[in-house]
Amino acid sequence: MPQTALSLQDLAEKMVERAVALGATGADALAVESDAFSVQVRLGEVETTTGARDKGISLRVFHGTRSAACSSSDFSPEAIERLVVDTCELARLTEEDPDAGLPPDPATPPGVALDLYDDGITLSIDERVDLARRAEAVAMAADPRISNSEGASFDSSSSERAYVRSTGFSGSYRTTSYGLSTVPVASHDGGMQRDWWFTGARHFADLLSPEEVGAEAARRVLRRLGAKKGRTCKVPVVFDPLAAASLIGHLAGAVSGDSVYKGASFLGEKLGRKIAASGVTIIDDGLRPRGLGSKPFDGEGMPVGRHTVVEAGVLNTFLLDTYTAKKLGKSSTGHASRGLGGSPSPSATNFYLQAGSATPEEIIGSVQNGLYVTELIGFGVNGVTGDYSRGASGIWIENGELTWPVEEVTISSNLLDMFAGIEMIGNDLDFSRRVVSPTVKIDRMTVGGD
Repeated sequence: MPQTALSLQDLAEKMVERAVALGATGADALAVESDAFSVQVRLGEVETTTGARDKGISLRVFHGTRSAACSSSDFSPEAIERLVVDTCELARLTEEDPDAGLPPDPATPPGVALDLYDDGITLSIDERVDLARRAEAVAMAADPRISNSEGASFDSSSSERAYVRSTGFSGSYRTTSYGLSTVPVASHDGGMQRDWWFTGARHFADLLSPEEVGAEAARRVLRRLGAKKGRTCKVPVVFDPLAAASLIGHLAGAVSGDSVYKGASFLGEKLGRKIAASGVTIIDDGLRPRGLGSKPFDGEGMPVGRHTVVEAGVLNTFLLDTYTAKKLGKSSTGHASRGLGGSPSPSATNFYLQAGSATPEEIIGSVQNGLYVTELIGFGVNGVTGDYSRGASGIWIENGELTWPVEEVTISSNLLDMFAGIEMIGNDLDFSRRVVSPTVKIDRMTVGGD
């Protein structure tokens, strides 16, 4: 059995080989090691620093169409042997599932340089603390009305993942990620508001500077001062990129094979049909260089690619792993996502609404009377019907200008109507998250206020 000196990939290979030797008809293994560090400061003082080094292994075993999965953080030879034996025994006892199984064929990851690992930067704890302090300090110094802070944080992580399956795949890759954020609090005339800003990237050099993060956080919180409740009406609604990304996230969930085959998606019967305005094209690109969702292969060793999920308003594909693909009579799209616990499930990679040509100012300028949404609250979205109702705050638009801040309103419609009603798409797409969108204007929604 394997020794702890083996690489993660060798370790996974030995586990799969051992399971097959014990009679498994198929097996796959995942081995992960990661390091993470986080520092939190508030009002210039360090509140917490957290460092963690984790490792884990997971084995999935098949006996025909019966399967079981087990995991452990113990890499000792004895523990690994017990994990393999126990998983094989459990697999013999589970119920049969005719759709269970591994991808049948070997696969080769595409030869694309994804550049997911930053080995060119080493930061001391003092340097990490300084980054957080600088972001908070800039926000606090921007205006006398910013008198408090919920803090600032700098986070970093690195990891290695190795995956092996008995039907012909073995591979590994490394990633890094960095993030910086700050949350200032402003007060004026007895009212208090909070807002935030952040930056995230695979490579440290791709982050915004602490000064840029702090300045944007300050701008966002100051514009919320004096917010009041809006009136009930049906008007155009403009979503800023953060708010618009949540809409795109709802669509990502609706095209997941899990939701579709379980009958829990409002898009389940819409494949090949128009579901959005003609200007809407939505991409899932797992091969975007330095992308936060990029990877050379998915959680089942299948090649990851670039998929046009919605093209000119038409739904082209669902996001599928092997199991959900079998359930739907289709082929895997390379979207299996797998953690150390349990079996894979489909998940988006870098999922985004393709940018348009309008500037955010042009979009706002096109609205005579409406709402510019900067924050969404709550989870009032029905994934089965697409009915949508969420709390919101933002800024009221009058005669093409942002006027007074709004809070404690609801916005409601149906997601199909909302995607069909997208009239303008901004040119301000930013890939600092996995699911992103530029500014979006929807022709009409119900705003619930006084």
